[in-house]
Amino acid sequence: MGKKYAAVRIVETEAYIGEHDPACHAFGKVTNRNSVMYGQEGRAYVYFIYGNYYCFNAVCGKEGVGNAVLIRAGEPAEGIEIMRRNRPDVKSDIELTNGPSKLCMALNIDKKLNGADITDPDSKVFITGDSGIKDFEVNVSRRIGLNKGEDFPYRFFIKDNPYVTKHKFNKEIINN
Repeated sequence: MGKKYAAVRIVETEAYIGEHDPACHAFGKVTNRNSVMYGQEGRAYVYFIYGNYYCFNAVCGKEGVGNAVLIRAGEPAEGIEIMRRNRPDVKSDIELTNGPSKLCMALNIDKKLNGADITDPDSKVFITGDSGIKDFEVNVSRRIGLNKGEDFPYRFFIKDNPYVTKHKFNKEIINN
């Protein structure tokens, strides 16, 4: 019998930092949609986008301040057969999880996990701090896919990792 869970190493993220950030869902005011962002750190903020997809964020900041980090891409580490079943039309394993909505589809993350405690190993979605990989370089770029707040250098990704979203900013890094 195969794995009962799927896991990825996070290889790409984007930060969304509070009310000064026009691309952050916390820009403006607390709503039903973004209220999890203002809650306890270590919670999942999952939202529906483009009428068809989900995106998964880790809430990270003081209560009362809307901050979250979008998990943009992951490298399959466990249960790749589950990810393939969840995304049967994908032709390449790299395309299973190389984007925020692709990652959610592969890991079966949806709105039901909004507010879940991502620090609890028994949660259906869990983030741990140690991937076991020690030798890698993190690059920083502008965020992608936005029409406001795109100039902030809040996108972080592992250099040369094939699971990182393909984008011109992968070469236009800020930290080198």
